[in-house]
Amino acid sequence: MRLDNLLAQEKVSRKAMKQALLKGNILVDGCPAHSLAQNIDTGLQELLFQGQIIQGYEHTYLMLHKPNGVVTANKDKKLPTVMDLLPPDIQSDKLYAVGRLDRDTTGLLLLTDNGPLGFQLLHPQYHVYKTYRVEVNGLLTPDHIQAFQKGIVFLDGTVCKPARLEVLSASPSFSQASITISEGKFHQVKKMFLSVGVKVTSLKRTHFGPWSLDQNLQEGDYRPLNSQELARIRDFLRKSG
Repeated sequence: MRLDNLLAQEKVSRKAMKQALLKGNILVDGCPAHSLAQNIDTGLQELLFQGQIIQGYEHTYLMLHKPNGVVTANKDKKLPTVMDLLPPDIQSDKLYAVGRLDRDTTGLLLLTDNGPLGFQLLHPQYHVYKTYRVEVNGLLTPDHIQAFQKGIVFLDGTVCKPARLEVLSASPSFSQASITISEGKFHQVKKMFLSVGVKVTSLKRTHFGPWSLDQNLQEGDYRPLNSQELARIRDFLRKSG
């Protein structure tokens, strides 16, 4: 939650917020806050306003293993959504997925009600890397690795940032690879492989920034982030605040 919104809930005036900020009297984990737009989670961080502890609001963070055939949306008139996979007591209009996965793409999704965090994780400024396990219907070669490193160019002229491609197995009709990208253009991974002459037949996200898909989490299942994963949330809040 934004610092100013959190303090407003505590009935702190805008004027008092600004004065306290300028004087260094708003501390987040012992360090002076540098902006009223700073994203704070008092469930993970200690917030002091003029020496007083502010409890504020504790956000929700979930990891979900998205299955095939489910859309990344809160509601859909025709198709099941990732929110339909959650029990009713967990579902909330404030909860949403950080980044989209195509209907036929599986793998790691983070769900949260921390809106500013989701915006930051997707913003190009922070270069949050995403890694996918890919299967394609043709041969992948060292030339493809170099092409991805240089930056794939789509037929419409769109230029992708350099990406890391690791070929895991290769044959004329079937190859497996791991690809890591730092942006999220529409259908980007599929279009990148089409640009080098092969079609993606299976796509699974295994990593999102410092978070990796729990291998014990079955498709369609979810769990709260564990202490180590929450610590990475806290680290990101500190760096991006």
